[in-house]
Amino acid sequence: MRSIREFDVLIREPIEIPARIEFATEEFREGWSLVDLVDTRCLENIIDSLGWRFIRNTRGSLSSGVGETSQEAIAGAIRIALGLVNEHFNAVEVEHIALTQYPWFFLAKVRVCPYQLQQNGFLAVPDEAVPTLPAPRRRLLPADAAALYPQFASALPQLKQMLISSQDRQARPQ
Repeated sequence: MRSIREFDVLIREPIEIPARIEFATEEFREGWSLVDLVDTRCLENIIDSLGWRFIRNTRGSLSSGVGETSQEAIAGAIRIALGLVNEHFNAVEVEHIALTQYPWFFLAKVRVCPYQLQQNGFLAVPDEAVPTLPAPRRRLLPADAAALYPQFASALPQLKQMLISSQDRQARPQ
C-alpha cells in the first residue's frame, strides 16, 4: 500500500462517476478505496470540468490511531474516521495528519472531511446525515434551585442585603 498523505482522497465503492473519468484506485478498507495520484483539488477540477460536483461537508471527523510505523498509525486513524462517515457521503479527503513518535510506537491524529460526488450541485442529504449542534447550555439556575442548592438558597437573603447596602454606601456623598 502506498503512503497516505494530506489531501489524499478515498472513495466509497461502488461510486457513480462520469464515464470520462478513469483513475486508479487501491483498496484501503472494506468498501473504501484510495485514489492513486489524485488529490482533492485535482479531482475537484476534473469533476467540475465535466459538469459534475464535488461537494464538501464542512464538518470533518478527528480520530487517532497507533502503529509500529507512521503509516500504520495513519491507516488505523483513517479506518476509525471512515466508520464515522455517514453513508450518504461517497468520498473523503484526508484533511490533516499530525504524527507523534514515541519510543515504541507512533500516534497519528487524522482529520477527514466527507464529500459528495454527484451530477447536480444540490446536496440532497437527509437531516439525520447532517450533524446537529448540541443544545446551548442553560445559563440560569433552575426554578427549584433552592431545593437543589440549599446552602446557596440560605445565603441569598444575606447576599441581597449586602448588595443593597453596598449600593447605598456608593450612592451617599463622601
